Amino acid sequence: MRILVQKFGGTSLASKEARGHVISHIKRELKNGYRLVVVVSAMGRKGEPYATDTLLDLISAGGGSLPAREQDLLLSCGEIISATTLCSLLQSELISSVVLTGAQAGFRTDQQFGNARILDIVPTRVLEELEHKDVVIVTGFQGQSLDGDLTTLGRGGSDTSATALGAALHAEMVDIYTDVNGILTADPRIVEDAQPLEYVSYAEICNMAHQGAKVIHPRAVEIAMQSGIPVRVRSTFSESEGTLVANPEGFKDVQTGVVDRYVTGIAYVANVTQITVESQSKTGHNLQLKVFKAMAENDISVDFINVTPSGAVYTVFDSDSAKAEAILEQLGLGPRILTGCAKVSVIGGGINGVPGIMAKIVEALSEQNVQILQSADSNTTIWVLVNKEDMVQALRALHAKFELGRC
Repeated sequence: MRILVQKFGGTSLASKEARGHVISHIKRELKNGYRLVVVVSAMGRKGEPYATDTLLDLISAGGGSLPAREQDLLLSCGEIISATTLCSLLQSELISSVVLTGAQAGFRTDQQFGNARILDIVPTRVLEELEHKDVVIVTGFQGQSLDGDLTTLGRGGSDTSATALGAALHAEMVDIYTDVNGILTADPRIVEDAQPLEYVSYAEICNMAHQGAKVIHPRAVEIAMQSGIPVRVRSTFSESEGTLVANPEGFKDVQTGVVDRYVTGIAYVANVTQITVESQSKTGHNLQLKVFKAMAENDISVDFINVTPSGAVYTVFDSDSAKAEAILEQLGLGPRILTGCAKVSVIGGGINGVPGIMAKIVEALSEQNVQILQSADSNTTIWVLVNKEDMVQALRALHAKFELGRC
């Protein structure tokens, strides 16, 4: 049995026209000989009746005191509405289909309501239904705890459902359909000449996703990478093949391009605050322990960490900056706070070991009088922290310097 997993996001299901495109993609792959497992998100975005954020607003309107377990019950409604609506449309096209909840599809999770982790997938029911149905529709974003409670997988959970199910079913491919035509070299709302990428490696897209590119959730990529299942990121509204995400050896004829392309894309995370804490003594060991232990105990996520012998520099989201500053002041640490920053990332599988990449970054930003506040690097990414007011100029300058408009 040739199995293909298709995942359709909220915008793909939000209107009659969009759902028509979904049906055409399903029909095409059925003609290609696949049995299909279709994973769906809730319809639309915030403000539309069945979107996840709209359902969350119902909780706020009710006083915001709904327990996490019951909140997951409410949030699961969006995907159930999407799945049953799609099933009805397929039946009217004489395409046999069945709807399974995450639990019925075999998703077993921990008990962390609102952000559950997948412990195992037992897709027995999915395989049984595929013997008799053309399409099995699975509600994304949800599973069942070992105690039998319904759970949700957190933001991007439907992407995670799709790649995890693809891995469990040994599918040939997972197609993630969105409202953009694949993965681009930069955010097209900021960089006008951002180009679609024909292929990216798992490591590259995982870094792009972690650094602000919102096309696919990083948890979904990590699962695909672990299982080695190829993923295509495609537009619901075109027939384009989109972007292939796989190991470099999976790119076949374009493998030379993987070696020669040092930089794949530019990403960003806005609205972050830089915090600097320094010790008056020669050693900052105790200070560093105090700082990061305090952040952890107060559920403040830290990023972009530089530790020095006498202290530490790191970032938090602007929304956490006042809380973080107050905690550090209570500890008597006298932090220096710089709000309104942005983290800009230069990402590429070919960066490692190539001289001159950082020099180009500094040159590009210096030419635009953009001050670098902090930097760090890994095998596939170089990060720079800039003032938020310089972020747009920095993104455009780096995109141009690495000639990504020619991809």
